[in-house]
Amino acid sequence: MSEEFLIEPGAKVSVRRVPHTSWRRVLADSFRHFNPKRQVRHPLMFCVYVLFVLTVVLTIYPRIFPDVLATYNSGYYVAISVILFLTLWFANLSDSIAEAQGRAQADSLREIRSGIRARQILPDGTARWVPSDILHVGDTVEVRPGEPVPVDGDVIAGAALIDESMMTGESEAVTRESGGDRTSVLGGTRVLQGTVKVRVSAARGESFLDRLIRLVEGLGREPTPNEIALSVLLAALTITLFIVCVSFVYLADFSGIVTISLATIVALFVCLMPTTIGALLPAIGISGVNRVARANVIAKSGKAVEAAGDLDVLILDKTGTITVGNRLAVQFVLAPEVAAKELVENAMLASSLDETPEGRSIVRLAARQNVPVRRLAPGTFRVMPFTPERRMSGLVLNDGTEVFKGSLSAMQAYGAEIPNALLQNALQFSRQGMTPLAVAANKRVLGVVVLKDVVKPGIKDRIHELKLMGIRTIMCTGDNRVTAAAIAKESGVDDFIAEAKPEAKLEVIQREKAAGRLVAMTGDGTNDAPALARADVGLAMNSGTSAAKEAGNMVDLDNDPTKLIQVVSIGKQLLITRGALTTFSITNDVAKYFAIIPAIFVTAALPGVAALNILGLTDPYLAVLAALLFNALIIPILIPLALVGVPFRPRNAIDLLRRNLLTYGLGGLVSAFVGIWLCYYFLDWSLALPLFHSWSVAIGRVLPLGGR
Repeated sequence: MSEEFLIEPGAKVSVRRVPHTSWRRVLADSFRHFNPKRQVRHPLMFCVYVLFVLTVVLTIYPRIFPDVLATYNSGYYVAISVILFLTLWFANLSDSIAEAQGRAQADSLREIRSGIRARQILPDGTARWVPSDILHVGDTVEVRPGEPVPVDGDVIAGAALIDESMMTGESEAVTRESGGDRTSVLGGTRVLQGTVKVRVSAARGESFLDRLIRLVEGLGREPTPNEIALSVLLAALTITLFIVCVSFVYLADFSGIVTISLATIVALFVCLMPTTIGALLPAIGISGVNRVARANVIAKSGKAVEAAGDLDVLILDKTGTITVGNRLAVQFVLAPEVAAKELVENAMLASSLDETPEGRSIVRLAARQNVPVRRLAPGTFRVMPFTPERRMSGLVLNDGTEVFKGSLSAMQAYGAEIPNALLQNALQFSRQGMTPLAVAANKRVLGVVVLKDVVKPGIKDRIHELKLMGIRTIMCTGDNRVTAAAIAKESGVDDFIAEAKPEAKLEVIQREKAAGRLVAMTGDGTNDAPALARADVGLAMNSGTSAAKEAGNMVDLDNDPTKLIQVVSIGKQLLITRGALTTFSITNDVAKYFAIIPAIFVTAALPGVAALNILGLTDPYLAVLAALLFNALIIPILIPLALVGVPFRPRNAIDLLRRNLLTYGLGGLVSAFVGIWLCYYFLDWSLALPLFHSWSVAIGRVLPLGGR
């Protein structure tokens, strides 16, 4: 088979489409969700579903229950049925919109993997072209420049520059090579330079891309612990309200003051149930996972996102998370009787061929001093690289000149004498967590270059935000205690662990979890896998090993360790949104109670009931319909808030509770009173229209008993 035939005709592997929502499909799904098997997943809305079916049956065949005939009104029953249908449909619509956001992203991901073929390396060393979906764990494939990576795996030979933009949206290519912690490659990415051999690490249907598609679609999404707890609470509240409604009806019937129709009982029960949060609860959970996905973080379950919002402790690496990852030259310090130009020239010369980040940093600092670069002809010098034994690096010129930079102890072992004043300055910098490197020419120390592990811009503010949320931060680093203390103080973390070994993170996690705290951490290496698996939230880097990505319950496609701070904010927003809408729903129900109950008894002229009729409603039928209509309409009004989330600002729990009660608790009361009042007078106005009168008469002719 020709080696140019890499992809099936029509396949697309290099374009990441912008996900879009098909409203036609959303509407179709919202009606398909009326399937009882789908409805039964949400107990609260399933109650509404059962009551809707019961009301429709009674509307068409009222003689099934003879007791209904005494209070039967065909138009009233039809109106109740229509509004209950709208309530269910609006709830289904919120689910459909949330799922459509993930489905659009899943469709674009499916295009990435369609038709990819693989060059499989057989045990005898020969190669053959096979469809990528027949490969098994342990098989070896070879990928060359311009070819897509067919499957998830680990690089076992070679190195390559890989374009992951179709997966992550990031245009900058990344390097993957055998050995170390940057061996993992994803199926669907493309090799730009280099040739690598990849060992397959994922079975068919279990690749990262397959799991990603299932996650963003929300297929098989399990309710989170908080969702389950809230559902149990709402179910208990619903059962209590059912008992109250039944008792209320029997008391009214026993007293003989007023006769309540079955349709009114259904409407009363549905209005007093927390249907608003029941309808929006699934959409809130789905949208939380979608928000994490838009941040280029893949959460393996909704539980991980929710746990991020409940965190107590956050373990952070120093290098690459709190600091930029490389020590940078920040200052030149002169030895006595040495000119600044002489020190800078020799520091630049000693670092001119040093390709380490520290060496390039010294050259950049020297260039800012407006010192010209000394040009050396090829063959006129010898490079002396850094070695653990020498602990210095520099150049030896053919004329015998030696220029070195290195640690103070290395310079003393080299035979260079360090002036006492310079030595005291260098020790002071060391106490502040910085690294002084001495610069010497022919064993004469000219001064030191101060290197500093630079804290990332804005990281102190982000850590301060975490403190406001009540999250304790712990920094882990292999640096000595002095350096670690300086970085911890500058960044604002609560605690630090210096000279940490790989297993130190696991020990910290086990200790904190034993104290009943929820813990999160980031990692990318195989040695991080046990700690990632043990943490409540383990954020693995996409560039890391397969073991790390398997152990973590989140994967960051951007390979940014600070992304965990953003994930915490999203998790907090998810919990706050759920709490805010629950508060709104319950206070809404309280307002509906004061709108419906007094209106039902308004014709009975009971002492004290008129005082409870805050809205001054006079028609009990219209009052019930108005409350039920508002109960349905408030769901689509709140769908955008459920999907986008309540705006989140870092603050303590008491402030959040106070804001929820004032904004959403009071807002639920006021909006319900205003909304029911508007619906009441809208229905009153509509009933006076000739068109509505004709419609009511037509219904009376169609239904068995007609209108009363």
